[in-house]
Amino acid sequence: MSTFLDGPTPRLLAHRGWHTGELQGLENTAAAFSRALDEGIRYLETDVHATADGVLVAFHDTVLDRVTDRAGPIGALSWDEVRRARIGGREPIPRMDELLRDFPDALFNIDAKSDAAVAPLATLLERTRTVDRVCLASFSDARLKALRDRLGPAVAVSLGPRQVTRLVARTRHLPVRTRFPGAVAAQVPLRMGVVPVATPAFIRAAHRRGLEVHVWTVDDPAEVDRLLDLGVEGFVTDRPDVVRAVLQRRGSWPGPV
Repeated sequence: MSTFLDGPTPRLLAHRGWHTGELQGLENTAAAFSRALDEGIRYLETDVHATADGVLVAFHDTVLDRVTDRAGPIGALSWDEVRRARIGGREPIPRMDELLRDFPDALFNIDAKSDAAVAPLATLLERTRTVDRVCLASFSDARLKALRDRLGPAVAVSLGPRQVTRLVARTRHLPVRTRFPGAVAAQVPLRMGVVPVATPAFIRAAHRRGLEVHVWTVDDPAEVDRLLDLGVEGFVTDRPDVVRAVLQRRGSWPGPV
């Protein structure tokens, strides 16, 4: 059984780790994840791609170009090539198995960014017996279904994009009995284009269906206050220091000060 949602809310999910301050530009690095944990944040959000030879790496983009000193698509490069890249010119790209091993107390929210990452991710979670401390997300309903089918009911997943769209579009008309099997949370943006998503009606609809609501990417303290007042349980943020300060001010920070 998943333990991902065990413990108190609100939940602070460090988006690609703690990559602010002196760690600016070092997203999705072991240093960023380590710092988040040192700051008392248990939830680490990351993304995964598979190299051409099937090694699962924690990295957001499909290509190396934006954040590393090398270039090229990860899916077309071997691990031996990818491992030479340095994020921000300093830090290596971590393997997902290393993160699960090196941070045993962390809870990972993992976004499967490519079809090629699905099988290696499922295999890794089975091999390392870490299914219980992850929540799986994706911008592909098909990927989420494949992971759920492979890993079974023990794995926590967030709503897929079609499910989110369905809930947004039919918030007032979708029967309360409508459920989303396997999903534990609706992890959603503040808005999709010009359409607001994290509205009071949406949050109420998600709660009626037993789902927590986690909103991304929230870095503004006034927005944190507003969403807390609406009952949002989780914040995916690039500024965990800012969100934590709001939670501390309100007396709702569940971690160590």
